[in-house]
Amino acid sequence: MRQLFLAAAALAAAPLAAQSVLAPLDPMTNDKVASYDWVRPQADFVRREVMMPMRDGTKLFTVIVYRKGTKDAPILLSRTPYDAGGATSRNRSQKIEEILPIMDAPFVNDGYIRVYQDVRGLHKSEGDYVMARPLSGPLNKTGIDHSTDAFDTIDWLIKNLPEGNGKVGIIGSSYLGYTALMALIDPHPALKAAVPQSPMVDGWIGDDWFHNGAFRTFGFDYSLGQTVKEGGGSAPTGLGDEYISYLAAGSSAGFARAWGIDQLPAVRKMIEHPAYDQFWQEQAVDRLLAKRKLTVPTLVMLGQWDQEDSYGGPAVFKAIKAAQPDAPIMLGIGPWRHSGTNYEGFNLGALKFEGDTALQFRMQWIKPFLDCRLKSKAAACAPMPAAVTYATGTNQWEVDAKWPAGTEKPLYLAGNFALSFEKPVAAGSDAYVSDPAKPVPFVPRPIRMEGDAWRNWLVQDQRFADGRSDVLSYSTAVLGEAVHIKGAPRIDLRAATSGQDSDFVVKLIDVYPSEASAPSGLPGYQLGVGIEIFRGRYVHGFSSPAPLVPGKTYAFGWSLPNVNHVFLPGHRIMVQVQSSLFPLYDRNPQTWVPSIMDAPSGAYRKATQTVRWGGAEASAVWLPVARD
Repeated sequence: MRQLFLAAAALAAAPLAAQSVLAPLDPMTNDKVASYDWVRPQADFVRREVMMPMRDGTKLFTVIVYRKGTKDAPILLSRTPYDAGGATSRNRSQKIEEILPIMDAPFVNDGYIRVYQDVRGLHKSEGDYVMARPLSGPLNKTGIDHSTDAFDTIDWLIKNLPEGNGKVGIIGSSYLGYTALMALIDPHPALKAAVPQSPMVDGWIGDDWFHNGAFRTFGFDYSLGQTVKEGGGSAPTGLGDEYISYLAAGSSAGFARAWGIDQLPAVRKMIEHPAYDQFWQEQAVDRLLAKRKLTVPTLVMLGQWDQEDSYGGPAVFKAIKAAQPDAPIMLGIGPWRHSGTNYEGFNLGALKFEGDTALQFRMQWIKPFLDCRLKSKAAACAPMPAAVTYATGTNQWEVDAKWPAGTEKPLYLAGNFALSFEKPVAAGSDAYVSDPAKPVPFVPRPIRMEGDAWRNWLVQDQRFADGRSDVLSYSTAVLGEAVHIKGAPRIDLRAATSGQDSDFVVKLIDVYPSEASAPSGLPGYQLGVGIEIFRGRYVHGFSSPAPLVPGKTYAFGWSLPNVNHVFLPGHRIMVQVQSSLFPLYDRNPQTWVPSIMDAPSGAYRKATQTVRWGGAEASAVWLPVARD
């Protein structure tokens, strides 16, 4: 027995012995090696990298990840400009939950195949990159777009993944939400469900680049970071106050020239198209989808305080429902920032919620929505409501059979800076001087449009602006009963300017009780429920800018973002009116220039802005009041 044991031990030690007799390395042996596969044999997953061919021969870099042993699996796809390789290697781990984004864990742990793909022209994908590549048509004569690339990708997946069950869903946020929506145009038959989150839909009306005609300067940093192969990133202005750097540059185009980014194609396109012309209209995804019958069940969603793409999701829902009332689409709104559903949702800035609201929505709505449509042996899908939204103020999820779920009720501006649900009989006005040399900051200074300061700016306490001489603040009395709004508050501002152009900003604010014992723990807090800007030159239409007649009263109309919010008893409702949100939005010179993007320095002048209330010119915020 001992001899057998020694023989076995000798055999086991043989590989080590063989290694030990290798000749020593020369001290000058090159220490560089060609590659190392960080996915080791002990990994609990398979991670495949594929150069996937499209119909024009261009190959797109695609990463496929699934747990070992997976079979008959639904496929969940995301098409991204933000690096598919990085998205599938969050941590260099041998556990599948660790290498993928947090939101993917419930899916891959339940037998899903997860697929990420670099859009054409970025990272490891071949081809040319066009930011928000237009659909084939007047702006794109190539016949290739995100719709065709999604179709070809899905076709490859169902034909080349034996572990799959032939059913594909598409999901993603922001740009990935945009590519998810584009996949719905002439969709592949295997595409069974879509979950576009915070999608970029209309870059001029209310998403990334402009809001109602006012340019959002953070687009410069985004363009420089995404479209430049070497040296990209934010504009190299240092770490100082961006209020100062943008003010010193003058116009938006002046800023671009000052930092050498004015020749970037993406930046040039913005500068060359300041109005809502064909360039923007042909790219509006809500318009594109409304022209086609929606056949793929879709859950479109966003955060109530989405600082980047607050317009797109509700716009798609509205456009599709208007064209196709029975369309298989529902709207989700949570108490989050941009893309907040994919992170922890316990709080946003100073606001605290009941539990992890993002996880709640992912598990109670997103996953069941996909499971019943993608799994091979799934239970029948539950009926789709119109909307699932989180009521901020009372902190609870609510389901509605229609959206908006409130009935419009006007809240009128009144004398003595009051707000009233009764229209003032007597007419009057209030005025302020807007000085482009001293624009109202959108958050307290110093300003850096990055990090938490950027992510949370829409829930910033608005007391920093209240009381400024160039900000008008109107308020109700203390509320005796709750006011619950569910929809998009609509602005009807009757105003005049002494200049030939003007921006107007309206903020709808929940003013918390001032007592230190307030249940919110935020005594006196002024919470922005909705904040939005309107560029006056577009009062006659977004595609037809025109100078304003000095002193003439105009009816400026626009909407605030969609919300579900409860103004609680003991709180007050406030409306602030001002003419700048700087430097997030570029300054209006308040004189007439063909393009504000390139206004000369001498064009910027003070103007007196007059806001009318009561009588025939009664300014109001129309609240979508729900009957609880």
